[in-house]
Amino acid sequence: MKIVAQNLEKRYNRRLIFSLSAEFSGTVPYLVSGPNGSGKSTLLQILWGQMLPSRGALSYSFQGKNIEPENIFSYISIAAPYMDLIDEFTLEEMLSFHFRFKKLAEGITFENILKIMELEEHAHKKTGEFSSGMKQRAKLGLAFASDSPLLFLDEPCTNLDEKGVRWYQNQLEKAGNRLIIIASNQEFERPKVFRKIDLSKDSYG
Repeated sequence: MKIVAQNLEKRYNRRLIFSLSAEFSGTVPYLVSGPNGSGKSTLLQILWGQMLPSRGALSYSFQGKNIEPENIFSYISIAAPYMDLIDEFTLEEMLSFHFRFKKLAEGITFENILKIMELEEHAHKKTGEFSSGMKQRAKLGLAFASDSPLLFLDEPCTNLDEKGVRWYQNQLEKAGNRLIIIASNQEFERPKVFRKIDLSKDSYG
């Protein structure tokens, strides 16, 4: 999977939030960092097609074939604290609904996914009754378990306790062989090896 950003800019009320030219490719995760207000979440939302840039262009390709921007959602999985589960669904129903649109990643089945998420005892509970930490673990679990060549993680450990953070790190290590882009300033959210895009310095490398 490859994303090429050319002269990408985002402005709010004429104020420049960031300006970036970069290529995202390979299986070494990318870490987008920067202070609050630097545009980390905004950049991810532009990259996955939810938001338009103020200027610049994006191109996508997979296995050497170009992907039209309107089709990029077929290739991505996302976990972010501001993205909601369906409160009226039980976790089991949420899984069934999600995987009507996504394939399960290799080695994951409906029989073992709840165990991998460590939420087996909550399978029949409505997600609206989940704690904030359980909701975040469920969102991450859905993203990690999806067979998508591109994975976006925005502040992935929000609301997770220490046990949840360790679970996240374990799942992140197993999530290789795909392009991963993480927005975070927290050391415990970082992969062991990564390429960094620092929006506070407008640097790339």
